[in-house]
Amino acid sequence: MLELGAGGELMIARLRALLSLLVLLLPLAAALGGMGMRDVLAGLALAVFVNLMAQVWLALARRPRRHPWLSYATSAYDISMTTLVLALLATREPAAALNSVVVWNFYMLAIAVTALRNDGRLALGSGALAILQYGGLALAIWYLVPRERLVSIGYGMVSTAGQVERLVLLAMMTLVACAIVYRMQRLVDLSGRDSLTGLPNRAWLLQHMTRVLDAARREGHSLTLALIDLDNFRRINEEAGPRGGDQAIRRFAAWLQSLAGDDESLARIGGQEFVMLLRGPAGSAWERLDRARRTLAHAALVADRTGATLPLSFSAGLAAFPHDGGNPSALLTVGDRRLQQAKRAGRDRIVARDE
Repeated sequence: MLELGAGGELMIARLRALLSLLVLLLPLAAALGGMGMRDVLAGLALAVFVNLMAQVWLALARRPRRHPWLSYATSAYDISMTTLVLALLATREPAAALNSVVVWNFYMLAIAVTALRNDGRLALGSGALAILQYGGLALAIWYLVPRERLVSIGYGMVSTAGQVERLVLLAMMTLVACAIVYRMQRLVDLSGRDSLTGLPNRAWLLQHMTRVLDAARREGHSLTLALIDLDNFRRINEEAGPRGGDQAIRRFAAWLQSLAGDDESLARIGGQEFVMLLRGPAGSAWERLDRARRTLAHAALVADRTGATLPLSFSAGLAAFPHDGGNPSALLTVGDRRLQQAKRAGRDRIVARDE
């Protein structure tokens, strides 16, 4: 989800850069409207700063994996810039700072776009930051500015109820953004699950392996990919029937899952084939799986049409990271080659090196 959100961060960075260019027109419009040169120059300086920062965020967004903090920094920046503009408005017309609709809605926009980053923590944190900053600004203006200055012809009268309503709206937008993120997470999770076993599928595995391999490379850990195939599945279907075959797949998947540790993964990539990502070198992975292979012959996981237990066995090909490959495709290729060797050698065996 966070990798998908990196694409959303880049899209937001591009949009921010485009909008920042439009901000440069505001000082020109103010000058044409008769605003003093001092205020026009101050506005121009702020517009230039906004454009420079937009280019910085855009450059960083092009390399998201090196900057996992980027989405938090840019969200805080968007919200803080909105607060800064409101504070600058307050120096000229306090009522404009607290009753402005256009500028205040940038809080709502900043919270809403957090959903594109697919991180519920970010949406919640951004909403809380907006509430704290705007609430603090409103309190400061309310207690520091004379009441007569809180009334404006263009912006009306500032009221406590109106400010409370704005804070409630910020909280509501935060909840909506969190709900959108949760919904997207559920959809992605369901799209990455195998309907028969409930295990992750091939699409999920390829995304997951990229992150796992990157982490292992940084930390210097060894990993082993095991490509596992349930032997003689056609015979199981013939003797136990289609429903029995599905039951064999489900129970075999649950049995494999019981072998995986907390930091290890199991996915079904099609038919009776599974992939396990095991911590440690290929030698220790071979020993674990070979012990499991011997115990599977005595496990009563499925029965034929007469109720007699069907013996199950599996074959597997192992590929070690980084020795056999540094990316998912290379490891899967090596694992499949060694799985085919195990099948040609008679099945019910594990191959950890090329013969």
